[in-house]
Amino acid sequence: MSELIALSIGTIFINNFVLSQFLGLCPFIGVSKKLDSVLGMGLAVIFVMTLASMVTYAMYTFLLVRFNIEYLKIITFILVIAAFVQFVEVFLKKNIPVLYNALGIYLPLITTNCAVLGVAVLNIDKNYDFISSTVHGFMGGASFLLALFLMATIREKLDLADVPKPFRGAPIAFISAGLMALAFMAADKSMLEIFNK
Repeated sequence: MSELIALSIGTIFINNFVLSQFLGLCPFIGVSKKLDSVLGMGLAVIFVMTLASMVTYAMYTFLLVRFNIEYLKIITFILVIAAFVQFVEVFLKKNIPVLYNALGIYLPLITTNCAVLGVAVLNIDKNYDFISSTVHGFMGGASFLLALFLMATIREKLDLADVPKPFRGAPIAFISAGLMALAFMAADKSMLEIFNK
């Protein structure tokens, strides 16, 4: 249990996919313009990451390893992720069209979101078992949601600020993301010092 708690805290704060490993920057910058769409995108990523972690672990362990075709893991993982994203897209289009329209092109981009593929590959590379893979996937999605929420909050404040003209839009967003990454790096070092005592 303590290993799962450490994995959860580490995934959200120390190895945050967006702010520490710089995975998933396209939807991070694209969707974080408005706070309204952040929750929907974050929940969609949590859903896809969690289920993709579970299914890719099972497929890798019971199919690819069993038939000695591990070299197909990336293709297999992308197909699994694409299937889950398609399910989420159809569900939102039918049941929550407002959120579907707000997410726009960024919803299908979850398929190519390297953070989702990254969590599936890291689960295998770090030899996580099924439970650890599932927790890592869920917390990876939560770390993505946290980064999106923080960035959207900052960008809504920046809309009201007097930002110099050359820095408006994407430039100030990337500067803010860099400063957030530095803050997370400082938190990483302080957390490591606490755990090493």
